[in-house]
Amino acid sequence: MYARHGFQLSHSLCQATLEQQTASEASKDKKDWTAAEWSKVMFSDESKFCISFGNQIPRIWRKRGEAHNPRCLRSSVKFPQSVMVWGAMSSAGVGPLCFLRSKVNTAIYKEVLEHFMLPAADQLYGDADFIFQQDLAPAHSAKATSTWFKDDGIPVLNWPVNSPDLNL
Repeated sequence: MYARHGFQLSHSLCQATLEQQTASEASKDKKDWTAAEWSKVMFSDESKFCISFGNQIPRIWRKRGEAHNPRCLRSSVKFPQSVMVWGAMSSAGVGPLCFLRSKVNTAIYKEVLEHFMLPAADQLYGDADFIFQQDLAPAHSAKATSTWFKDDGIPVLNWPVNSPDLNL
């Protein structure tokens, strides 16, 4: 049906959209959770931080004829260095930060889970049950990642990527 109108259907895109809708619906179900239920959730995410001092456009006030005066010039960086940082926290405390040197793919994410999330969970929850929260970024929703969580017996609370405030 779509092909005759010149559209091409991408299964992976549809799958991701369905997963986001499902996670969004599931997260709305959590609206009525108690503080005790939320205290079992270990929240996690990663974020990219730019390592540069010139990220904002500065305003320079100068007098006429001072356009090229060294006091009125400021250097800039076209491609600032950045670092990806993963972290997790819960009502019980925070886990260690993981500094990543590359983009997060499934293999790297599983390493982060193994070497940072599991020790943090042991430290924060001990033998008590917990739920691991993550968004639906590609590395998080990959089949290998889902299998890893199932094999380790860790329940996951998926959350939509770049989710709006779901406190409806």
